[in-house]
Amino acid sequence: MSVSKFLRQTSGAAVALAASASALANPVPWQLNLTRGVTSESHEIFALHMAALWVCVGIGVVVFGAMIIAMFRFRKSRGAVPATWSHNSKLEFVWTLMPVLILIGLATPATRILMNEYDTTGSQMTIKVTGYQWKWRYDYVDYLGKPVGDVGFMSKLAAASNRIRQLDSGLDPGSVSDHGFKDYLLSVDKPLVIPAGVKVRFVVTAGDVIHGFWVPPFGIKKDAIPGIVNDIWVQVDQPGIYRGQCYVLCGQDHGFMPIVVNVLPKAQFDSWLAAQEAQAKADKAARTAQAAGPANSAFAQH
Repeated sequence: MSVSKFLRQTSGAAVALAASASALANPVPWQLNLTRGVTSESHEIFALHMAALWVCVGIGVVVFGAMIIAMFRFRKSRGAVPATWSHNSKLEFVWTLMPVLILIGLATPATRILMNEYDTTGSQMTIKVTGYQWKWRYDYVDYLGKPVGDVGFMSKLAAASNRIRQLDSGLDPGSVSDHGFKDYLLSVDKPLVIPAGVKVRFVVTAGDVIHGFWVPPFGIKKDAIPGIVNDIWVQVDQPGIYRGQCYVLCGQDHGFMPIVVNVLPKAQFDSWLAAQEAQAKADKAARTAQAAGPANSAFAQH
């Protein structure tokens, strides 16, 4: 491989990584923290993150404050003499008990949040998510207690981004945008569509290697492992477009399999799903007629 080709590939990987990072964090100028997300679960995760952050800040202030005071007030040049006592049982008990209480205080809500994420009871919809190199497949299983008929599709990187990412394409990544949003490597040809205000259960697996289904605004992520079915749920009350990524290094095009979720108002989603079911029935009937055609012709000749 020539040096110039290596440099082009390296720069392409760097651009893909930067684009992926922007999709996950959705950053704004001077952003120094996580975003709150759009689901109750993501809000709970954010609150727990902030609690842990302030605990760490408090510990840092106490520890580094004590170190700074000790360095300046009890330095040798000021005639400080080392203490001769070996230990203080009460003090040792306090600084052993406090970390235990802090850990319990953080672990309790973390365990509750984790258990809630695994509790898919009461789900009103089920969608099977399958990861492939390097795309996603979405199959609609049931909705509001009724099975969904043959609605499923592959979702892969949008054609414009796929053309631009090719080596020596000569095209400008900045030219790809959706209503002003720079979506190079962040859009797909067919987004996952779900209804707002409905508890949706995702059953997640993979067809080749391990992938990771991650939509940061929802506060969910789940391993997609061949031969194993994991599940997680989400309820998004705010319609909109939400983006995610595969978070497991799954091969050379790992950075080119984004996740896009289009959350529609429930009435709009119902119409969309009905249209998808009708199209699936029509396609199935056409395939059946096509398959039966040659057989009927041969039978008629006899």
